[in-house]
Order: sequence, then C-alpha cells, then structure tokens
Amino acid sequence: MSYKYFAYGAIGAALAVALGAFGAHGLKDTLTEDMLEVYETGVRYHMYHALALMLLALLSDRIGDAKLIRVAARLLIAGIILFSGSLYALALSDVKVLGAITPLGGVAFLAGWGCVAAAALRARNKV
Repeated sequence: MSYKYFAYGAIGAALAVALGAFGAHGLKDTLTEDMLEVYETGVRYHMYHALALMLLALLSDRIGDAKLIRVAARLLIAGIILFSGSLYALALSDVKVLGAITPLGGVAFLAGWGCVAAAALRARNKV
C-alpha cells in the first residue's frame, strides 16, 4: 500500500509544480487576476494533498487500519481531481457551472481526513 500511494503522491506533487509553473508563466497574461487566483488555489490544494498522500503512505504501517488508510488515500486523490481539477477547468474556461463541482472535492478532502483521524484513533486504542 505505501509504495503505490507514495508514488501517486509524488506524481501528484510533480504535476502540481508543472501546473503551478504553467500558471505563473503561461497564464499570467491570459487570465484575469481573479481567475489566476482561482487557478493558484487549485495548485495550492493539489500540492498540499499530494504531500499529504506521501506522508500518509509513509505512516500507513504505523497508523493501523489499512482499509481506512486506503479509503483515505483514495478520497484525497478524488479531492485533488474534483477540487483542483474543477478550479483549473473553471479558470481556463470561465464556465461558471464548473464551480459547482469544487465543493464535491472539498467533501472528499474532508472525508479523507476524517478517515485518517479514525484510523489514528483506532490505532491508539490498540496500543
């Protein structure tokens, strides 16, 4: 479990760097200031959760409940896709309805973090 999700996190972090650079250099003259801020928010949450995925993979053996950890990792990945992906699409297309997808990604992030907390509390009770 840890190798696969660590790799997913590393790939996600690399993608966040590439998308961030693209935004900073390729879009600064194309997007409005507001849309550039939307794009940057997507990059920031993308990187946070890619790094969190890597940390989760490293700690997965210590936290315990492998099923909850896998669910948490999958929810963080879904959150990156839905939250950050919808912000990227919104900024690049200016199709406002895409903003309706963003909260689904936020819910996935929250559920993922809830699974991490539950796994940690279960592990604590087993010690």
